[in-house]
Formats: sequence, C-alpha cells, structure tokens
Amino acid sequence: MPMVRNVNRRIFLRGLGGACVAAPFLSSLGGRGVRAAAGAAPKRLIGMFTHYGCITTRFFPDKSHGALESSDLAPTTLKHLVPYVDKMLMPRGMRAMNEWTTDMVRGQGNDTFLQAAGSYFTCQPVTPNSDDPFSFDSATKFNAKPLGPSLDHVIAKQLSPGGTPLFIRVGNNVDSPASGISYERATTAYPGIGSASELLGTLTGLFQGGAVSPDTYDTIRGKSVLDLVEQDLETLERADMSQADKNKLDAWKQLLHETTQAMIPEACNEDTASRLGISQETLDAASMTGQDLTAKVSSSMDRADLYSSLAVLAAVCNANPVILLKYPGPYVWKGLGMDIDATSLSHRGSDALFVSTCVEDAIDMLLTMDDYYTRKFARLVELLNTFDEGEGKLLDNSAAVWFQEVSDGCARNLNNLPIVQVGSLGGYFKTGWAVNVEDGSPDLTRGNSEAQCTGDVTQYDALSQETGTDPKLANAPINKYFCNLMNALGVKAGEDGFPAPGGTAEVTHYGMYDRTEDFVHGGAVPPTIHYPGEFTALRAGS
Repeated sequence: MPMVRNVNRRIFLRGLGGACVAAPFLSSLGGRGVRAAAGAAPKRLIGMFTHYGCITTRFFPDKSHGALESSDLAPTTLKHLVPYVDKMLMPRGMRAMNEWTTDMVRGQGNDTFLQAAGSYFTCQPVTPNSDDPFSFDSATKFNAKPLGPSLDHVIAKQLSPGGTPLFIRVGNNVDSPASGISYERATTAYPGIGSASELLGTLTGLFQGGAVSPDTYDTIRGKSVLDLVEQDLETLERADMSQADKNKLDAWKQLLHETTQAMIPEACNEDTASRLGISQETLDAASMTGQDLTAKVSSSMDRADLYSSLAVLAAVCNANPVILLKYPGPYVWKGLGMDIDATSLSHRGSDALFVSTCVEDAIDMLLTMDDYYTRKFARLVELLNTFDEGEGKLLDNSAAVWFQEVSDGCARNLNNLPIVQVGSLGGYFKTGWAVNVEDGSPDLTRGNSEAQCTGDVTQYDALSQETGTDPKLANAPINKYFCNLMNALGVKAGEDGFPAPGGTAEVTHYGMYDRTEDFVHGGAVPPTIHYPGEFTALRAGS
C-alpha cells in the first residue's frame, strides 16, 4: 500500500481506535488477508519503579491467595489503596532475575545494585561479567549493562510513537549507572525525560498543534483517517485486483468511516492539565534547585505528585501506551526527616557496608519511606480513576503497576517480590485478588524484614540475607508476568514465542533466562526459557 502522506505511522494506526490494525493487505496484491479488530478503548501500562525494596513484613497482607478485602490491606503499608481494593491485583510468589550472592549461587558477581536493576526488565545478564562478588573493578561494578533491551522498549517497538516508551525520571535526578533500568537495546541505556517542563512540552503538541506535520495534527485532533488517506486509497482502487479484494477494500473503507475519530480524546487539553494541577507555577516550583521530592509545588501536591500528574496527562492524551515513572536510587529523603541516603538506610545503617551497627529507628524510617511511596502510587491510581473512558474509567483500560527492584533492601533478595497492580487492562486481568502464582497457597511468607535492628538486636548483617525470604520459596519467574502484560497490551510474537515486530503469535517467551541460577558467569549457559507462557492464574475468569 502507498505510504500515508506526512502522517506519523503509529499515530495513524492509533487513530483507527483499534478497529483496524493495519492496511487492508489484499490477498491478490500482497498475499495477506484483511486484519481488523473490534473498536476498543486504548490500553496502557503505567509503571512506577522504586529501588531498595520494602519492609516486607508490613507490606504484604497475610492473605497471599484469594479475594482481597479492605480488611486485608488496612493493617499493612498498602492501606492507602483500600478504596481501590476491588480493582487491585497482587501477584505473589514471583522472583526477578540475577540476584547477587556472596557465593554466586543465584546470579553474577558484579554488584548488588547494578545487576538487579539492569536485569530486572531485561531478564538478561550484564556485561562485562564478573565472577568476583567483592571486586571493585569499575567496568564490572559500575558500568556493566544488560545484553538486551528492557521490557518498556520491547513493548514500545511495536506499539509506541517512534518506537520508544515514555520513560520519566521522577525529580529529574541523574542516577548512577548501577541504577539503570531502561535499555533501548543491548548495553545502551535510555535516559528518558527528567525535566517536568520538557515532559509537558512533549504533550502540549497534542492539544496545541506543536511540532507535528499538518496531517498528523489533523489526525490527533480527530480528522477522519479516511480523509487523510483518500488519495492513497484512490490509487489502490485503480490497481488490478480481484473482485474479492475489491470487496475487501470497500469493507475496509466502511470500517474507517465508522472509526473516524482519533483516539486522542477531547479531554486532552489545557483544562485537563490544569485539573491535574499542572501549571506554570507548579513547573517553576519543581525546577527550583535543592528541593526534595517531598517539597510542595502547590497546596495539593509535591514534586513527585507533579510527575504522576504528567504521566496521567500522557495517558489521557493517549500519547504513549508505555509510561514508566522511575524514582531515584541513591537519594536523601530530607523532607521525610532523614539525613541518610536511601541506599545505606536500606541496609539498616549509615552507609552501604554489609555488616555494621544498626542506625537508630532504621525500621521506622524505612516504613516512613514505604508509606510515602504507597501514597504516591495511590495518588497515581486515584488520578487514573478520575477520567471516564468508554464504559468505565481510564484506570480500567490500564494497568498501573508498582514494581520494586528487590524484596527486602538489606537481604537484596529477588524472590517474594512486592508487586502491586491496579487496573485490569481492559478486562484482561483478574482484579480484587491476591494470586500466589507459584503454588496457590494462601499463607505465603511475608519475609523476615524485622529479623534485625529491632528490640535488642543492634547489628545488621546483609551478607546473611536473614531479613529476606528463604530462597526455596516464591521463585516463579517474573518473565511470565511480563508475558501477561505484553499479551494484554497486544504485543505479538514470532513463531518462537519471543516478542517480534510483525509477529502474529502470543508472547510466551521473554529474556535470555528465567532461572536466576542460569545467570551465574554471565551468559555461559545457552539462552533457555524453562517455563514458557504467561501466568494463566492472573487472567480474568481463571
């Protein structure tokens, strides 16, 4: 089919509202049949990523499998999500890949922080490899990068404008290489956007006619897609084709007539930005140097909230189906009354030593951080639930997911991950449930975060991993959950099950490995996915 004139291809396709995925692909011309789907609201993944885990003993509800009620959340850190318990999904029993251990039994020997972050969304080893867990070689400890792209880019390559996700650095902090989580391809970190003003500038073009071509602007403002491709269709109609293909083309044109409005809704405007608290005043306040993320930019939000509002505005504008908010790694939360950076505090100490004296009230300070993050996530969910879309809310067509880098911050264990999802992604996921994807047991351990630095225990020992979860438990691979998310969004795979542009199959494979033991020595084991497929227990109706 001739190229659509001047129109950004992905915006053009999104303008079809999901009713038509591509051109009519007429069989007598190209050997392929018409591919179309019923119109539906757009789907979005809005992720929030935080470092250093949490106090798991207070975070997890007692119930690890079964229908969730408000009373399950009320005594936990997640109490701020009580209003959304019926839209909530807690996948329990999962493990992320490439755990650092002193004897290298569950991952590479690079760095406790670098390899956990770099492999989290890639499920790939990092390179160059180290087999010395206590080496301080700068190449392996600070600068190694994963061997493949991260999940946000894999999804974006098929679904996002320009093939890139909307990756947002909350607070415009520049993390150390060891905190990197977004990689556009092997060993290539993706910086994303950190400036709130710059982020807003990428969105205002959608409702102010910014730096886009005239046809693209017409599309996002709701002009008929059929009008934009009229000349191309007339050229196609003059081609020598079978009567069957002529009938298909007529049917496709009728389908376009029925979906003439782009999926950039009327709510994508300055009034919505104002409603979300986004103004020049708040942007100016956020740009002031030396401010903590907890510093107020208005009476109703702090700096972190502003970034959430911008992410929600991007979702309202359908600017990108992949939005990831990343909170900073090494950071001193002065606004929460702390003078120790989060890295050190996660160890329970005043620095990042493996064994040392507990900081007074370390657990209480960590609980304060956990509470802050939960309130930020709850506000993100609340905003997504504010906007009507289709027969439900924008939240219902999305999955807001809080990803945490590790489980317990002192143990740095990657099993028994604390992950929270709110929203069913258009009905794909079960909601109102905790689901133990490993074995379905309702009493999975909540970890052991308070084993040290409480009562008379004044020493912490990160090397022992005592504060974590027994490594024999909660090891279902996170790769499978990523397959769930990709399939729910509409990502396609090749015949081998790995996501691939132009694929037609369901995604069943992701990453290089799905067992943390295979990461030992950094790619020495042939690429192997032992447990293909998604977690069917997370699907609606299961």
